Amino acid sequence: MYTEKVIEEFTNPENVGELADADAVGEAGSPTCGDIMKIYLKVEGDLIVDARFQTFGCAAAIASSSMATRMILGMTLTEAWNLSNADVVDALGGLPEPKVHCSLLARDAIRAAIDDFQTRRGLEPLERGSGCCCSEEGGCGSCPGND
Repeated sequence: MYTEKVIEEFTNPENVGELADADAVGEAGSPTCGDIMKIYLKVEGDLIVDARFQTFGCAAAIASSSMATRMILGMTLTEAWNLSNADVVDALGGLPEPKVHCSLLARDAIRAAIDDFQTRRGLEPLERGSGCCCSEEGGCGSCPGND
């Protein structure tokens, strides 16, 4: 059912816990399955220098949290915003179809944390199409918020 990578991330998760001096916190939850994910970010300039998570959920949710926080370390906020759930699923070597929503929680919690960071600094939250480099309606697919 689960890949070896998912089992490894679930049994030995990295970046677990709260960041007391976090610059941003984001939370996402799924009322369908009851999983709740909270992401904490420490940001210097535009770079994510630390990321932690607290997740109440299944093995796939914990593995997705661990993998997602590992992936965004060292990324800019825009790069982290553009991390897709498919990126997390691929890094885990796949998830069973009924568990793919757990990777969406990781993406949504990261985006909520980035929006919290923006809001705390009096900046506009990143949204679909905001800050897009192109003038096409709906965005170009490579800018923050464009999937």
